Amino acid sequence: MSHSAAATITARAGIAEDTAFGAVTPPLYLTTTYELPAFGKPGQYDYSRSNNPTRDTLAEALCQLEQGAKAIVTGSGMSACLLALQLLRPEDTLVIPHDCYGGSYRLFTNLAQRKQAFKLVIVNFQRADWAKQLTAAKPAMIWLETPSNPLLQITDVKAVCQLASSINAKVVVDNTFLSPVLQQPLQLGADIVVHSTTKYINGHSDIVGGVLVAKDPAVGDELKWWANCLGVTGPAFDSYMTLRGLRTLVPRLQLQQQNTAELVSFLQRQPLVSKLYYPGLAEHPGHAIAKAQQSGFGAMCSFDLAAPAEALPVFFSSLRLFTLAQSLGGIESLICHPGSMTHASMDAAAQHTAGIGPTLVRLSVGIEAPADLIADLQSGLNAVANWLGTEQSRHNSKHAAAKVQGKSELNRQYRLNPALTALW
Repeated sequence: MSHSAAATITARAGIAEDTAFGAVTPPLYLTTTYELPAFGKPGQYDYSRSNNPTRDTLAEALCQLEQGAKAIVTGSGMSACLLALQLLRPEDTLVIPHDCYGGSYRLFTNLAQRKQAFKLVIVNFQRADWAKQLTAAKPAMIWLETPSNPLLQITDVKAVCQLASSINAKVVVDNTFLSPVLQQPLQLGADIVVHSTTKYINGHSDIVGGVLVAKDPAVGDELKWWANCLGVTGPAFDSYMTLRGLRTLVPRLQLQQQNTAELVSFLQRQPLVSKLYYPGLAEHPGHAIAKAQQSGFGAMCSFDLAAPAEALPVFFSSLRLFTLAQSLGGIESLICHPGSMTHASMDAAAQHTAGIGPTLVRLSVGIEAPADLIADLQSGLNAVANWLGTEQSRHNSKHAAAKVQGKSELNRQYRLNPALTALW
């Protein structure tokens, strides 16, 4: 899909389709129930957990964007993940990446361990032997997240899907970081796409929601049945708000990506940034794959702060534009510490395996003026540099004091020991 097609779909979702009064913007249907045309003759809508006109308008737009067969809008990104897992049985194996989002990791591991809902195998798709690991696991479902959260590692979706087809496994791709505008996993061979619509699709940090898009109509029908059965479908008001946010998705992402590129250029030159994670960099291990399967590098980046973890409060408290908060994808710039925030549900060993270090910082870049965002980060880095200088001075002072104290003690011993008096 071209950017112009995506822009058209998003801008005109539900526009001029009202059959009751000819409203240009689609109305919000808050009703929970609907009148039957006659006894024994249910209409298109009967109860809003099952179907709702506002939610259906959003689902249709997202289905078009992902070029799928059916979309189910859910109450959160995690409920979209849970819905996809209803396709598995206890004897089935689910393969997940070693560096997936902390909330997803918590869901997968606890369902497997505490509920025995399925068997679980964790695979590092960044290793050269990922195909061998995958074949040995014999999965019924493979879960991918690319770019990954928070290290933005890239997985070759097409290559995984080709292998999955040969072993009869379904592929689910979490596409939250890029949205359908920048990546379309179904066109790369995936069976299901999930999004937290809380993020880029809504883009204003004022609703929580999710969506699942299936390529096969039969799979979509099964998932819709489960969504109604479990009661995980999204509220009408949240769908209405998400529709409003969706209309500006393309221009928002364009500006956010431009800002991110400028911030990355700035961070590359900073001595207090020890490692930078951004697929748009030519030296990024997944750069070539990202360039092939994405139509943009997104508006997320992460970096390791070249300072002790004790410097993090100094850094965060010095920022004025980057807000220290969970989530991502809104028009405002956010910053977070994955180890203690988004990925806190992963234990220390799992974080270490995923490559999440103690000073890893993740940025979600908004639409503010890039010069102001750069100045804000510079302020934080300057504060850390000053703190490091103070700490070094304090260390030097303590070291000098210890040397003086040691010399005084030695002199005292010489004076008090008659055997050493002649040497004193």
